[in-house]
Amino acid sequence: MKYIDSAQVQKKMSSRLLFNQILKTLFFLSTIVGLVVLVVLFYRVISQSIGWIDLSFLTNKLSTMPERAGIMGAILGTVWLMIVVAPITLFLGVGTAIYLEEYAKKSKFQSFIQTNISNLAGVPSIVFGILGLTIFVRAAGLGNIILAGGLTMALLVLPIVVVSSQEAIRAVPSFLREASYAMGATKWQTIIKVVLPAALPGILTGTILALSRAIGETAPLVVIGIPALLIPFPGGIFDKFTVLPMQIYYWTVDAALVAEYANLAAATIVVLLFVLFAMNSIAIFIRNKFQQRY
Repeated sequence: MKYIDSAQVQKKMSSRLLFNQILKTLFFLSTIVGLVVLVVLFYRVISQSIGWIDLSFLTNKLSTMPERAGIMGAILGTVWLMIVVAPITLFLGVGTAIYLEEYAKKSKFQSFIQTNISNLAGVPSIVFGILGLTIFVRAAGLGNIILAGGLTMALLVLPIVVVSSQEAIRAVPSFLREASYAMGATKWQTIIKVVLPAALPGILTGTILALSRAIGETAPLVVIGIPALLIPFPGGIFDKFTVLPMQIYYWTVDAALVAEYANLAAATIVVLLFVLFAMNSIAIFIRNKFQQRY
């Protein structure tokens, strides 16, 4: 029987406990630093926006005079953009995930597609802007309208929806499928009646995160030439438009010339944050409702 040196064991345990405590402290400090930065940003934005957010700010058109400027056009542009992005990403993303998980056979081609979809989720957003500029704005001749912007943003967030939907479908227990087949259901009936309802909370979560990214992106819209000028309110997907992130970007740049534009940018950031919080709150409610049901 091999002799165990208790002093050596005690020394190893002490070193491991010390290493564990050091890592715990580092992780705690990292969390604190992140929270402090977040609080400072919130304080800075909210303090600069005080006195600028009112009914006229939310309902007026854009103006070169800061005291008369409003963001109704940017709000409507953001809403119309989401009307284009949401159905495209939901149907194409979920449909692709269903095919890859339920129908596609395991092969090199399927693995190639899966790898590329995962890689696309990490591609910089400006690359999708160049793609949208080439395909939708120039080749298709759409110009910088809502439809072109929506299609470009849909390409940006589609890989995220596909990957998250695949994970949600993959997490559905196999015995649910087997029980459905045992009852005489077809594959399509099993997918519609069993798999999708069980995977819906995960699918909704991924879709909401994707839409949250789309609503806050600026680089692709800058590339395809979305303006931040005194344009009329958009009334359809074929109109020119601007969105809240674009307006924040241009007002931040113009703040070097007119100091009040910094206050307008801060006020717009608060409105955008409110929209994002509202979207996520509604989505969490829907997700929890389906989780309780299934």
